[in-house]
Amino acid sequence: MTKNDSSAKMLTARDFMETSLEMPDGELGPVIIVSDALPERNGVGAYYKDLLDQLRGAGFETTFLSPNPDKWQLLKFPLPGDSTQTVYLPSLFRFHKAMKRIRPRAIVVGTPGPFGLLGAFWARRLKARLIVGFHTHFSSVTDLYSNRWLRGFSRFYFNIADNLLFRWGDQILANSEQMADLAVSLGADNVELMGTLLPPTALEAAAPPRAQVERVLFAGRLAPEKRIPRVVDAARELPHIQFTIAGEGPLKRELEATARELPNLNMLGWVDRQQLLDAMDAHDLLVLPSTVESFGTVALEAMARQRLALVSKQCGIVDWPGLVETLFQIEDDESVADALRRITALDSAMRTAMARGAREAALKLNQNSIRHWLHMLSASRPGAPPGNATAKA
Repeated sequence: MTKNDSSAKMLTARDFMETSLEMPDGELGPVIIVSDALPERNGVGAYYKDLLDQLRGAGFETTFLSPNPDKWQLLKFPLPGDSTQTVYLPSLFRFHKAMKRIRPRAIVVGTPGPFGLLGAFWARRLKARLIVGFHTHFSSVTDLYSNRWLRGFSRFYFNIADNLLFRWGDQILANSEQMADLAVSLGADNVELMGTLLPPTALEAAAPPRAQVERVLFAGRLAPEKRIPRVVDAARELPHIQFTIAGEGPLKRELEATARELPNLNMLGWVDRQQLLDAMDAHDLLVLPSTVESFGTVALEAMARQRLALVSKQCGIVDWPGLVETLFQIEDDESVADALRRITALDSAMRTAMARGAREAALKLNQNSIRHWLHMLSASRPGAPPGNATAKA
């Protein structure tokens, strides 16, 4: 939907996968991407790092403003409910200096935190095109916290932040039809689907699919919404399969204690993107049993590496035709162990064909996604003059 035409029909995931966009002819002005997530620290940070890399490869002058251990923040403190993550308050002076120097044609805001809100403010001040990525409904995630005061404060903050970004944004992007519908229900009327991107190293030639399922990987935030205990239960039930858990989060100590008791459960800790891709290459299947997952980028990366992916039906990736046919889903009446038994019972040739098809589908989504971004960023802001859509602040 668009602000100018509330009756406009949003492209479906099938349309997105089947449409072949040409490279845009419009002006490619400077772009600033703003995120509260550290680059490659979580799914959102990884998404915009991948976008940055691919935009630069396409000729955009692109700058990434996000927390940095040495600069950009006035203050930092642990995220309430998860001390493994940090909230950063940005430096107003550094933001002002960067915005005045670059004078971006477009600003992309990927998070509703302090960095994201400040980026949206500057988009309005400079009359730059504001594109908002709606990756996570944080209010629903914080509902899983046990502290009711924390739940109440988080819901209050994120409701206000999301509403502000939805009103100010020229374009709201969601990475599944479910998230797009949610954005509309929360007040956004200019929503489109955005495809998920891959890191350049994931696009390189992948190792051949493995004939057997002997090594299973979970990668992600070690938090309640990921339902990691279901992976642990599978390790107990299937001692002949080696399980690896990669990531950081509030459940880390509990999982480490369990791993000391189970010889087929290994804790890898937090890993960077290249280490994660190496881990995927060393495993046969990636599992993601989340109860809240707007997309599931880690599953897409595993597919790009020609590895099998097993996800819950709550992952947004299952909304995408072309992708859903090349991954496995955990059925409503199944445990993770049951789903793995079902997969291992299949003919090895069928699993191999699934893995090869998964890579093809992941690469196609990446190609369509970057071309979609190029079209959006080369467009002028509604009501702005032709050329670089900025004005003196």
